[in-house]
Amino acid sequence: MSNIQKLCDDIIKWMKDKVEEAGSKGLVFGLSGGIDSAVMAGLAKKAFPDDALGIIMPCHSNPEDEEHARLVAKALNLNTKTIELTKVYDLFLNELKDDTQHVLALSNIKPRFRMTTLYYFAQIKRYLVAGTSNKSEFTVGYFTKHGDSGVDILPMVDLLKEEVFQLASYLNIPDIIINKPPTAGLWEDQTDEKEMGFSYRELDGYIKSGEAEESIKVKIEKMHIRSQHKRRFPLMYIREE
Repeated sequence: MSNIQKLCDDIIKWMKDKVEEAGSKGLVFGLSGGIDSAVMAGLAKKAFPDDALGIIMPCHSNPEDEEHARLVAKALNLNTKTIELTKVYDLFLNELKDDTQHVLALSNIKPRFRMTTLYYFAQIKRYLVAGTSNKSEFTVGYFTKHGDSGVDILPMVDLLKEEVFQLASYLNIPDIIINKPPTAGLWEDQTDEKEMGFSYRELDGYIKSGEAEESIKVKIEKMHIRSQHKRRFPLMYIREE
C-alpha cells in the first residue's frame, strides 16, 4: 500500500468515525471548482457514497468555477445542489449603504453566506459540514473566520498543499482542476499565491523545515502571528473564584 493510499484510507475512516459519533448520516461541503474542494468531494464520496453532497454557490463568480465544479461532480458521480447567492449578496450590500468599498471586508461576506447555506442543508439532511482548509492555508490564516472555517470537521487540515495535489491525482480528479492556479475566487483574477506574496511550494517548505528565503520567512511568520485569533475559540472572560 502506498503512503498516499494509506493517507486516503485513514482520512476516510476518521470522517466515518466523526460522523457516526455525531449521530449524523453524511457530509455536506462547498464545491467551488478548486482543488481543495475537489479532493474533499473525492474523500466524502468514498466515505459516504450515497450521503455526500456538494453545494455549488456562485456569488459574482467566474463562470468557469461552476463549470469546473460540475466537471468534478460528474467525474465522481457526486450529488450536488446549486444555490445562486449573487442576488442575496447584492441585496445585502445595498442594505449596508456603505461607500467605503473595503475590498476584503466585502469579499469575506461571500464565504459567510456560503457557510450559512451549508448549515441549512446540514440540518435538514442530518449531515456534518466538512471544511476544505489544508495545513498550508491554516498555518498562515488564509481562510475567512466564520466563513470557510465555520465547519464541523476539517479532514484536510493536517495536509500540506503538496499532499492535496497528490491526493487529487490518487482520487482521479480531472487534470484541469489540478493544473489551474489555486484561487479563493473572491474577486476577478485573484489567486492564492499572488495574494499571499509567496508560493505554496515556499510555504510548504517552510512548514516542513522552518527554512525559507528571509523575506518569505518574515511574511509567513507575520501572517501566522496575525491570524492566531482565527485558530482558536473566542477569548472568554472567566470569573476568578
